[in-house]
Amino acid sequence: MQGKQGSEVDPQVYVETPLHPEKLTVWCALWAGGIIGPYFFKNDQGHNVTVNGDRYRAMITNFFIPVLNNHDVQKLWFQQDSATCHTARATIDLSKDTFGDRLISRFGPVNWPPRSCDLTPLDYFL
Repeated sequence: MQGKQGSEVDPQVYVETPLHPEKLTVWCALWAGGIIGPYFFKNDQGHNVTVNGDRYRAMITNFFIPVLNNHDVQKLWFQQDSATCHTARATIDLSKDTFGDRLISRFGPVNWPPRSCDLTPLDYFL
């Protein structure tokens, strides 16, 4: 068997090439006291993973809420966009349990305003 320009090719040699480049998802929160995070979504083996409702709720429960508990945030409002992992029923329930009526989100007590670039500073400054 011959490859380019007459070179021999070993048909038993395989080179695995990823179909897509590795992606990284980072979460941060911005408040008057500064930035909370970053939080990198990774699996137990340390590989980057996409965010789904279960992973997002785990981050809120195991990372975000413990950090908030170290600050006086009883009057803090929580705002999230309409990403599917943010608006899953279990996520909205967790967010309402944590923030009560101080939740700005699709399906939350205060609905997320569409196309509101002035309300998403992290999209522009991080």
